[in-house]
Amino acid sequence: MRTIRRSRATRRPATGLVALCLAWLLLGTAVTACSAGGPEPVTLRVLASSELADMAPLLDELREETGIELEMEYRGTIDAGDALASGAYRHDLAWLSSDRYFQLKRKAAGDHGEPPLATSIMRSPVVIGLKPATAERLRRTTPDGQISWADVADAAADGSLRFGMADPRHANSGLAALVGVATAAADTGGVLRPQDVSCDRLHGFFAGHRLAENTSAGLVDGFVKDRNNLEALITYESELLALNGSGKLREPLEIVYPKDGMVLSDYPLLLLDPAQRAAYDRLVEWLKSEPVQKKIMDRTLRRPIDPAVPRVPRLRRPIGNALYFPDDQKVVDRLLADYGDPRRGRSSRVIFLLDFSGSMRGERIARLRAVFDGLSGGDDSRSGKFVRFYRGESLTVMRFGGRVLDERSVTYESPRDLDRLRGFVASDGFGTSTAIWSALDHAYDTVTDEARERPGQAVSIVMMTDGENNAGIDLDTFVRRYRARPPEARAVRTYTVRYGEADTGELDRAARTTGGRMADATVQSLLSAFKEIRGCHQ
Repeated sequence: MRTIRRSRATRRPATGLVALCLAWLLLGTAVTACSAGGPEPVTLRVLASSELADMAPLLDELREETGIELEMEYRGTIDAGDALASGAYRHDLAWLSSDRYFQLKRKAAGDHGEPPLATSIMRSPVVIGLKPATAERLRRTTPDGQISWADVADAAADGSLRFGMADPRHANSGLAALVGVATAAADTGGVLRPQDVSCDRLHGFFAGHRLAENTSAGLVDGFVKDRNNLEALITYESELLALNGSGKLREPLEIVYPKDGMVLSDYPLLLLDPAQRAAYDRLVEWLKSEPVQKKIMDRTLRRPIDPAVPRVPRLRRPIGNALYFPDDQKVVDRLLADYGDPRRGRSSRVIFLLDFSGSMRGERIARLRAVFDGLSGGDDSRSGKFVRFYRGESLTVMRFGGRVLDERSVTYESPRDLDRLRGFVASDGFGTSTAIWSALDHAYDTVTDEARERPGQAVSIVMMTDGENNAGIDLDTFVRRYRARPPEARAVRTYTVRYGEADTGELDRAARTTGGRMADATVQSLLSAFKEIRGCHQ
């Protein structure tokens, strides 16, 4: 946080007025104030997003032309929103890159009154800057040559794209990017709802996240320093244009406007103290005037709020599809809770418990093997690119019949690891009976041991079966043993996949007992069922 205080402008009074004042003084009359007839000077305290520091030269002109002095206190936009949400305002105005987060926090805190008056001043979308060779490589994989968030997530998951993005817990550019990619992953065409983020679809995307800073300016500086190890930078269009023109890069980044949409920032000016309404109106009028809008565009490379203002060449490209910001605080809270901060590090493991009883022979096992081909990168649908296996993920497959037949674990570091996993699923060897609950009990023995060895690791179990339990322990016995396990083991959820003639009631009960849920592959494809619960952890 830093505070910038600017001295007030010196104004030269009109000659006639000076003479009049002198005359009154000569007559012995006390003169308390003389004015040049212009608006009274005023100082306004402003809580501002840190990226607005580049407006400093224009604020000097503001003071000279209007008498309004802005005393700026800079913070990250999300931090500023948290500070404002309490309603105990210490400033006259707030000037944020976006007030959407603040408005959600205000409502969540129980403030249902009239929100502060807000006026949008300029715009900039959060987009992707790609090294030209990387952009060309991604473009070749698309049917229409247009790059999407899904394409970026796919490349990040397979390790071929590493990017910088500001921390969404502090910076609006990071939160806007997070909302953009999560909206694309949900693929509903509308605003994100709680059910759209009930399972984390962004693990693969965040596998490529290698640089995070608390501000967009710090992010750009970090990218310049580490540019040899990064292929992309996700931030404001204005920041990317300025970086490309700075001479700090050997070659400019190609600015990509994801075809599945992006979130716009509109830099609203908020009136916190109604007593300053007159000064606020003067300030807004000045900022939205055509000459000032042109200066903002020229100096900051943000887009004018008035569509009639002619754009400079670099801003003539249409923005494209603007995405909705969530209108539910629970959605934002979940996105931030799942955020994969690269500075923090986080490992995850999925245990796949797969039915290899005799009834799975033939077409059913072929479909199961196709599922693992799809999750290994073979599914080029938009949803497939978001839920594929990703670098650093640990994967265990347990095949069971009347008992656990065998198991194999890999941590995905290279394509060979996924080849080994698919080869294991492709091997034959089927059981003559189906011990569903004994197999699940064995999986929990494994996670009980691992919870002690790797505390904090996100673990989930996915169990698929096409038949009813006819060997080993029954469901009641499994539930009793599960409830007797230590808390760290009970925190691991099981997601069941019903296939073929499997018992719906038992699979649903087992999943709900552990905090998970059931996906039904009898009403959708087996691949779709696996994708439905992909990314679900505790």
